[in-house]
Amino acid sequence: MNLVWQRFTLSSLPLKEYLATSYVHRFLVGLLSSWRQTSVLIQSGDAIATALLSLVYALAPFASSTLVGLLLGACVAFWLLLTLSDEATPANVSSITPIHLLVLLYWGVAAIATALSPVKKAALNDLGTLTLYLLLFALCARILRSPRLRSWIIVLYLHVSLIVSVYGLRQWFFGATALATWVDPESPLSKTTRVYSYLGNPNLLAGYLLPAVIFSLVAIFAWQSWIKKALALTMLIVNTACLILTFSRGGWIGLVVAILAVMALLVYWKSVEMPRFWRTWSLPIVLGGLISILLLAVIFVEPVRLRVFSIFADRQDSSNNFRRNVWDAVFEMIRDRPIFGIGPGHNSFNQVYPLYQRPRYTALSAYSILFEVTLETGFVGLACFLWLIIVTFNTAFLQVRRLRRLRSVEGFWLIGAIAILLGMLAHGTVDTVWYRPEVNTLWWLIVALIASYWTLLAPNQTNSSNLEPTVN
Repeated sequence: MNLVWQRFTLSSLPLKEYLATSYVHRFLVGLLSSWRQTSVLIQSGDAIATALLSLVYALAPFASSTLVGLLLGACVAFWLLLTLSDEATPANVSSITPIHLLVLLYWGVAAIATALSPVKKAALNDLGTLTLYLLLFALCARILRSPRLRSWIIVLYLHVSLIVSVYGLRQWFFGATALATWVDPESPLSKTTRVYSYLGNPNLLAGYLLPAVIFSLVAIFAWQSWIKKALALTMLIVNTACLILTFSRGGWIGLVVAILAVMALLVYWKSVEMPRFWRTWSLPIVLGGLISILLLAVIFVEPVRLRVFSIFADRQDSSNNFRRNVWDAVFEMIRDRPIFGIGPGHNSFNQVYPLYQRPRYTALSAYSILFEVTLETGFVGLACFLWLIIVTFNTAFLQVRRLRRLRSVEGFWLIGAIAILLGMLAHGTVDTVWYRPEVNTLWWLIVALIASYWTLLAPNQTNSSNLEPTVN
């Protein structure tokens, strides 16, 4: 069974040997390697790539989607230039991971869905957008292999998110005009301010801040000086407060899942230093305490109670009713094209959805990541997407065990990445802010962060029992 799991998750796939003998890889990688020796531009390639990525993550909350798209295009063009001018060294070969293969496979399924789409022109345009995001992942995975550059990108994002959160808190204290109907008008919370900062939508802001909350939490453990730890604590408090004040139910669900996951992983990481009693009971105590705090907030804080209970109001809540009507139409769309879907992207959705929509329930997406993936690329695409998620989490868990054994502080960022992905997936079950540039770029950054830690383990090391350090 363990061997089957290793093969399914590609844990022991001999990529290095395969790529070393691949004619396609040998032909493309290094095609311009002779130019690399004399080009100052390419010799400073990682620094330039980091600058481009920095622009993407620094401007994403403030810039238009068009500008972000242009920056993504620049990142993709430079990644292509770096790849063609690379030397086929073992280090460059080992930078390709199982996650890369699943990302490529997902793109291939999306390309087939585009070719079979009933609205091919719209699907082709959106396939180009998807390609930009997937190649952004490839560039991030390459750059983040350097601990110094990895730290720079994370610190940059944390500081930008702090600016976004501070402005969001300002809206809470001084008021902000609602730009859309975000709360049931008959709800007691209909007049409550929902902050949206620079992003224009509280649900989108919640999706953007979720990684910041988790990264600032693990930064308390990863950063060594007390000044840095104090900064991380400040970021944690500000980002968490701003996310809560979005009153985004999906964001709250994602936050709860991510916090529970990161605390469980931190307890696991620290358990080797604990006495026997705390190794046994620390996890139940921590998780029980967090759940108790959540229950107390629901019981005694009226806005939280009303917002949480509205999740279970079914069609009595206007937001729930809207999603249910959209999902009914989406299910019919999936039923009619179950294998490869209608093609990727919101343009395809906008052209096909009106044929199925319920009167007065216009929508720009399926309001669920899993429904959206199935709708766009069919059940074949959904299977590929779930395979990618499983391989990504498996890779992350294996590397956390390896770094735990080495007691490397780099493992904290990987712990944060696992929790962030779980939180974003939980949020994405009831919303599709994942498809907006501000959030989608972060998703692929987190996936690339996990890929950047990938190291091929010996077969006996993929068994978790062989990775546990001895505790006296």
